[in-house]
Amino acid sequence: MFNKVILVGNLTRDIELRYLGSGSALANTAIATNRRFTVNGEKKEEVCFIDITFWGRTAEIANQYLKKGSKVLIEGRLKFDQWQDQNGQNRSKHSVTVETMQMLGEATQGGMQGGGMGQSRNFQSNQSQQNYNQQSYGGNSYGSNSYGGDSSYGSSANYGGSNQGYSQQQKSNFQDNYDNYSDYDGYNEEIPEIDVDADMNDEELPF
Repeated sequence: MFNKVILVGNLTRDIELRYLGSGSALANTAIATNRRFTVNGEKKEEVCFIDITFWGRTAEIANQYLKKGSKVLIEGRLKFDQWQDQNGQNRSKHSVTVETMQMLGEATQGGMQGGGMGQSRNFQSNQSQQNYNQQSYGGNSYGSNSYGGDSSYGSSANYGGSNQGYSQQQKSNFQDNYDNYSDYDGYNEEIPEIDVDADMNDEELPF
């Protein structure tokens, strides 16, 4: 079955990075995304808060360059989480496992600035590598392996040695389709700054 989620918004908290027993990196945060609409001539705005999870090298990159308030475009799959709270009550929520991440706006750390990578940077999770290693969405796409090699991030070439390395073998239609959203109401304006300090119920979170 098809399970694909694309979101653009602001992170509501700093990245929480940890490592599993296998050594794989796991990073958790949340994103706030909005929808603007008009009812009886009155403009309204609806904000949705969604927990998201990064894996592997993408988790480490997110932890290094993103923070609360950072704007990102993510593509991933919807996941249903279930757990028991401290009182033994069954709880549940939906979250998104990130497969592709594109940073929007300026980087938050000096290491990414002035590196010739341009304004938008695109990263791919190692969990989705086997399914998406032939595509690059928007800008340059980076796989889960170490970056290595004598190369320039701004160039359009294949970085390789393995089929999980850097890949820019073809341009995806994703960016064009995303840009075409401007033809529809509500997408022809800049992404607004969302109040990431909005009241959220921590009891809904399992960690």
